[in-house]
Amino acid sequence: MNLPVSINFQVTRTGHRILDGDHKRPTTISPVSLKRLLSADRLVPIDGKISSEAKRVVQFPLPVLQKARVLYDHVVRTMHYDKTGVGWGRGDAVYACDTRRGNCTDFHSLFIGLARASGIPSRFVIGFPIPERITQGDIAGYHCWAEFYDDTLGWIPVDASEANKHLQKKEFYFGGVDANRVQFSVGRDIRLSASENVEPQNYFIYPYILVDGKPFDNVEFRIRFSDLTE
Repeated sequence: MNLPVSINFQVTRTGHRILDGDHKRPTTISPVSLKRLLSADRLVPIDGKISSEAKRVVQFPLPVLQKARVLYDHVVRTMHYDKTGVGWGRGDAVYACDTRRGNCTDFHSLFIGLARASGIPSRFVIGFPIPERITQGDIAGYHCWAEFYDDTLGWIPVDASEANKHLQKKEFYFGGVDANRVQFSVGRDIRLSASENVEPQNYFIYPYILVDGKPFDNVEFRIRFSDLTE
């Protein structure tokens, strides 16, 4: 039996760059959230190799913004956007640390691990990229980035993988995101159900189906976009 489901969203997309003054009053972080955002994820440890690399890259006390910039520059400079072979795409910070390659999940898992190991609250953000210069069509996959928290400016986005692919935009992508994306979820190890049969999701971007309380994988889906005229 087929059960078609269609979900439609209407969104207004705008780019912004926090460091250009395009920000609201910072929201405060609760102690519980702060602890979580400074702690390890399953695939993003903050000890071992990650801690050692963070200490090697940031050797002197710096304000949060400068420290994050040093880490961002390091990730952009030392990583290579490469989706060949196996291991990439899981957001495994140690894999990224060892191989210095991967896709956006690997870039930003490494950045988040280094940032948290350096005492900077950080989080993983994922959504869908909207193709430029066309008004409708299919969306082939996801895109992700990271955010770190500064007491004065609030949440500041970084997109190290796009900066690596487009070095001329490196300055913009520290503190800025373009309008060619739609955010979908935030975080890692996301628990979608209290059931013991449902493992936390590494990250949440594609449809996740439960049948009788158990994961159901025989699902086909398609993601499309269309610009709307005003």
